[in-house]
Amino acid sequence: MSNKLAIIASNGGLFDAYKVFNIATAAAATDTEVAIFFTFEGLNLIHKEAYGQLSMPVGKERLEQGFKAANVPSIPELVSMAQEMGVKIIACQMTMDVMNLKKEDFIDGIEVGGAVTFLDFAQDANVTLTF
Repeated sequence: MSNKLAIIASNGGLFDAYKVFNIATAAAATDTEVAIFFTFEGLNLIHKEAYGQLSMPVGKERLEQGFKAANVPSIPELVSMAQEMGVKIIACQMTMDVMNLKKEDFIDGIEVGGAVTFLDFAQDANVTLTF
């Protein structure tokens, strides 16, 4: 059995980012091969201008202090940790085309690919998650 985790990130909020990168880094820390496919609003989580300023959901602003008090890393820090741990980051080419985005709009070190690129990885993953 493979030791692979496939994640689809299709939502682009701060809570979504924490879910995606918390699970990805935890899995990578246990020697699991991880790939994340970012599509639609999920592209915000790796966009150079957006990923450092994702907003807290309305009504949850008080949690921002909780994240700080608990020393939870910022999203840019979690992204960097994930990359250092070998997490494969794939930006959806079709969504980028629809939104008129280029690879240069995103953090360094990503791969751009279509659904088939992700499916090639995910076909033998023992866990697949969507956020």
